Amino acid sequence: MSALFFDSHAHLGSPELFPGAGECLERARAAGVAGVIAVGSGYGLSLNAAAVALAQEHPDVWATAGVHPHDAREWNELTETAVEGWLAHSRVVAVGECGLDYWYEHAPREAQRSAFAAQIRIARDQGLPLVIHVRASRGSRDAYEDLIADFDAGGADQVGGVIHCFTGDLRLARECLERGFDISFSGILTFRNAAELREVAARLPLDRLLIETDSPLLAPEPLRGKRNEPAFVRHVAECLAGVRGLGVDEVAARTAESACRAFGIEPLA
Repeated sequence: MSALFFDSHAHLGSPELFPGAGECLERARAAGVAGVIAVGSGYGLSLNAAAVALAQEHPDVWATAGVHPHDAREWNELTETAVEGWLAHSRVVAVGECGLDYWYEHAPREAQRSAFAAQIRIARDQGLPLVIHVRASRGSRDAYEDLIADFDAGGADQVGGVIHCFTGDLRLARECLERGFDISFSGILTFRNAAELREVAARLPLDRLLIETDSPLLAPEPLRGKRNEPAFVRHVAECLAGVRGLGVDEVAARTAESACRAFGIEPLA
């Protein structure tokens, strides 16, 4: 049986992908991708609706809804009501992506932490996992330390979830695993300058790892510079398989199982 991949994080509702999402998904299926999480946040609040619409239309797509740290200034009562409305849809399986980004700091840190705390609370109230974005400022662990503090203050371990596009250190990975969060690797894992990240991937339990594209961003080697899409997730699996000394089919199966478990989805056929 050929490998079945699960792209655990793709912005199918983004302006770059949404107009041709049907064709994009056809290419993904032809490449062995059996499931995709369409992440609602990251391109402004309103595009959560596009992710939900795609999940409603395609049986192999599920959605998330939330507010990205870049958009944390938008968090208010009306935003919260809108997010809760999307989360009520049966095809929405997680809150996010949400979290902290101190690299770009498009929103003040105080606003990011406030919006993040609110989304942790919503996840607990809804019994849904969290999809986490975290990026520290250059040469620092500041966002990592605040993330763990906010996890603990908000009881995020009660729902767990996924740390998407992981680029942190082994210490952060282990702190997140202890709190019920799985680790997802993107095309960054394949980059020539990502040797330290590959070492982290080699030292984590395989049954707690996921793979993703973060489409339309971060196309993996050998496709860097192109618009990314779920069909390219195989390259992340191949890199992870090489790091672990395993076959691609095994990595595909194990990461797909982990994705289904993390998001409460029935196992892939």
